[in-house]
Amino acid sequence: MNIKDTILSKFPILMEPALLDEMARYCTTKTLEAGNNFIEIGDDVVAMPLLTKGVIKVVREDSDGNELLLYYLNGGDTCASTLSCCMERAKSEVRATVIETVTAIMVPINCMEDWMKKYAGWRSFIMQSYRMRFEELLHTIDSIAFKKMDERLIEYLIQLSEERNTLVLLGTHQEIADDLHTSREVISRLLKQLEKLGKISLSRNKIEIVDLS
Repeated sequence: MNIKDTILSKFPILMEPALLDEMARYCTTKTLEAGNNFIEIGDDVVAMPLLTKGVIKVVREDSDGNELLLYYLNGGDTCASTLSCCMERAKSEVRATVIETVTAIMVPINCMEDWMKKYAGWRSFIMQSYRMRFEELLHTIDSIAFKKMDERLIEYLIQLSEERNTLVLLGTHQEIADDLHTSREVISRLLKQLEKLGKISLSRNKIEIVDLS
């Protein structure tokens, strides 16, 4: 599939022929395997990624090195934080880690600025991306502020299952604890409670979702 067909498949809002021609001319494709950082805190941001497949986890880090999960990105998404850095020519304030092998179309900064003036479809896409990520951030804040940890854990597992399109989640209790900004002991205890209720099945570094409804 060529770059135009890929864009139309994953980002149908970018359908203007002249825009597609420019994207095919100036954009490049980047692929990274799971476990690699797509972008690191403090990196110069020279291009904006449009994910065509895979999963990326985006986090912020405090002065003590503690991470806070912001959101996940999938095929058809872009990163609002990276977008903001591109527009302001600023360094990255987030870490984006590849969870499942990612392929992305990389849009150079100069093109982004030019296309904002020239193409309504591109402007709509940028505003839509900002809105979606902003809503996710509000959801994260609401979850931390108003929900109990057991509710947050169930919501997290459901989201992760949907993001990865599987009922079998691989990873450690510590990784979940890091994402939810709590201790491993708390997560392990809550997971065991969910297992006793028949909602999940636990094995080493694996959680199988049975019924979290």
